Amino acid sequence: MTHTNHKQEINITETLMARINELISHYPEDKIKSALLPVLHEVQDAHDNWLSLELQDKVAEILKIKPVEVYEVVSFYTMYNQKPIGKYMFEFCQTSPCCLNGVENLMDYTCNKLGVKVGEITQDGMFEVRGVECLGACGYAPMMQLGDFYQEHLTEEKIDQLIVDCRDNKIVMHDK
Repeated sequence: MTHTNHKQEINITETLMARINELISHYPEDKIKSALLPVLHEVQDAHDNWLSLELQDKVAEILKIKPVEVYEVVSFYTMYNQKPIGKYMFEFCQTSPCCLNGVENLMDYTCNKLGVKVGEITQDGMFEVRGVECLGACGYAPMMQLGDFYQEHLTEEKIDQLIVDCRDNKIVMHDK
């Protein structure tokens, strides 16, 4: 697991804690750890879409589990971010169907267009390009996820339009 030096203010508001408690209530008292994934989503959404080590420790405290149990989950799933991310994250599927349909070339194209490498954030903080495991939409390859939505049958032209739409605030990301 990579540890970063990024600082993050931990802000577990009453509203967030009420939502966490509501999620926890869906599970038996002796199975509180089962709420970990949905709780991490809520906490991440409330903290600029990333989870610092200190914030992961806070989740462990709330769920009464060992911090390593949270670290294991956060470091395994690509949907949890361990450092600040770009406002718009282009998550390209890198499994066989997408690769066979040119996703690697489209990732290179996107990185060149934005002036970044995979995993880097543009200087203006707007964009990040990532490769991820299967997104479960093989019939629409090559594809990527942008926020909560899939972008399918990608082409360079579609990527150009997505970048323009993001810059023009036509694509809405998670509400915070």
